[in-house]
Amino acid sequence: MADYNKIQDTAAFIKQYISTPPSIGIILGSGLGALTEEVEKEMELSYNDIPGFPVSTVEGHAGKMVFGKLGGKQVMLMAGRFHYYEGYNMQEVTFPVRVMKALGASTLILSNAAGGMNPSFKVGDIMVIDDHINLFPEHPLRGKNDDRLGTRFPDMSEPYDHKLIELAMQAGKEQYLDLKKGTYIGLSGPTFETPAEYKWLHIIGGDAVGMSTVPEAIVAKHGNMRVFALSVITDLGVIGQVHKVSHAEVLAAAAAAEPKVAGLVNALVAKM
Repeated sequence: MADYNKIQDTAAFIKQYISTPPSIGIILGSGLGALTEEVEKEMELSYNDIPGFPVSTVEGHAGKMVFGKLGGKQVMLMAGRFHYYEGYNMQEVTFPVRVMKALGASTLILSNAAGGMNPSFKVGDIMVIDDHINLFPEHPLRGKNDDRLGTRFPDMSEPYDHKLIELAMQAGKEQYLDLKKGTYIGLSGPTFETPAEYKWLHIIGGDAVGMSTVPEAIVAKHGNMRVFALSVITDLGVIGQVHKVSHAEVLAAAAAAEPKVAGLVNALVAKM
């Protein structure tokens, strides 16, 4: 169960440091921190300095919150997220989304590095997420519901906002990006998938698979936020193309796609 008072206390702490409340929250995945350079920074806070905040333990996650303007909008951006496989429970993983909402953000933008299972995908592709399949062993809304945070049974008929997807696809065309669209499957990790798992995940409807994003999207929808998410395809789980993969390779592939992701998100925010 989410701790309403803890959320409010953390938001109150952050409010001391910012002059304007954010309208958009952004959470960046593995190796995708370049967007922080696009922000007209007003201030930064290390996760270590924010009361009640978890600390990112994964390489490729900077562990700081950046406040400022992007595409003419007031944003708060997390360079580095928290994962279930790090040992955090789902309340801790999604706590930053609750704080973003409490600070005034009505839209959440998520990015991640993912394994591609669609045979038409290649490493370096950007996939706009239009739906997801939740295969995490713990649900982020499990436990007693606090009506101040959202309804007991949130509607998930449109987990990722159709209008934002449309705007992103327009921005992609303008930047000559060959954007893909597809369904993301969220698993706990930290192992990469076996060939049989990749095959099964594709059969049940997945185009890409990763270890994040789904819990944050669910909690954002619980808080009545609009959600947009994208995956950078950093490795392939296509039948016959499953090879050894390391976190270092994932980070390298994500870093290569960083300028495209930064440009796309910047353009999307400007269109919102």
